[in-house]
Amino acid sequence: MKKYSRILIIANLLLLLGYFNWSVFKKEQTLKDGQLVLLHLAPVDPRSLMQGDYMRLNYEINSSSSDFIDEQTATRGYAILQTDSTLNDNEIAIKYKIQNRRIFLGAESFFFEEGQATLYQNAMYGGLKVDDKGESLLVGLYDENFQYIQPDK
Repeated sequence: MKKYSRILIIANLLLLLGYFNWSVFKKEQTLKDGQLVLLHLAPVDPRSLMQGDYMRLNYEINSSSSDFIDEQTATRGYAILQTDSTLNDNEIAIKYKIQNRRIFLGAESFFFEEGQATLYQNAMYGGLKVDDKGESLLVGLYDENFQYIQPDK
């Protein structure tokens, strides 16, 4: 009986490691091949006593889309965003989630090193990499000139 328990534990660990590695691989692929989308940020307070310095991200598109949310709206789905890009198709699908009549399109927090708040206080855009399945990852914050904000070393 102990032999089967050990085999079962090892098999579960291998499955868990396999799933974790697959998840990391998919996120790396999104970072490498995903389309960069810059979403305009609405201002928020960049401080948290418990978590250190961070910026709670509130995308401007969230507040304008809340007018269309009602009890009939699906709590999960795809939002079609129109981009300013003239190189490719000007629409991109991104997964959304609705909770308490608020739409979430990606990362809601951006953590940074203590003492870097002044660097990020002028951030105007959240940069998301979006893959062909609508999954998004936050890759950084951008200023009003669409330049990536580099942390001080």
